[in-house]
Amino acid sequence: MRIVDPDRPPMIVEPVTLEGEGVRLEPLDRTHLPGLIAVGLDPELWRWTLTRVDTRDDLRRYLEAALANRSAGTELPFAIVDRRSGRLAGSRRYLNIDAHHRRLEVGYTWVGRRWQGTGANTEAKLLLLGHAFERLGAHRVEFKTDSLNLRSRAALRAVGATEEGTLRNHMVTEGGRLRHTVYFSVIDSEWARVEAHLRRRLERQRAAGTDDHEAAQRSSGAGEAGASSRSGRLARTEGDRP
Repeated sequence: MRIVDPDRPPMIVEPVTLEGEGVRLEPLDRTHLPGLIAVGLDPELWRWTLTRVDTRDDLRRYLEAALANRSAGTELPFAIVDRRSGRLAGSRRYLNIDAHHRRLEVGYTWVGRRWQGTGANTEAKLLLLGHAFERLGAHRVEFKTDSLNLRSRAALRAVGATEEGTLRNHMVTEGGRLRHTVYFSVIDSEWARVEAHLRRRLERQRAAGTDDHEAAQRSSGAGEAGASSRSGRLARTEGDRP
């Protein structure tokens, strides 16, 4: 525990474009809808989410809700763009933004099948965490996931996030299932270690052609989930809140 300046101004979380080597994160807007539709109508992408996305109208509502929450100041959604092709590869966002206490969550994460196994997801995570800690001055970044999503939990542990506990009967999915939610976090004093780990992981993934969910499964031996990731190439690796 440490003492911080209680009079420090709150975080200012504004739309920004974050450039990586392989991907670019740009503020999500309505011009991204065709790209979302092109890669997002895959049932496996939404397997562990609260929201069901089956149709173009579902994705349109998904986009409009994200933009409304951005206007309200509670979320900042991003499109993940493949720099080489210029195509939309997926999406991530900041949410549950608490500017005064300098904390936020990274979630609503999904990456289309074509970009799984390329390191795109890991680099997007690296960009968002780096911006949160180095530019926004966040004290804490959190993630939450369905307790049944073993792949997500393994991937978060693999990158150095701390598992903090499970909130039982925490959320009701659109299908009516009462889910338990597992919380993870990275705090500012841990960022240098986590960043170094992510950069090493990204280098390995680019060399071997595996993304973080696959590497986590290989190390965790998660059985059925691991076999599913190899055959179905599920994209969700952490922060599966939508």
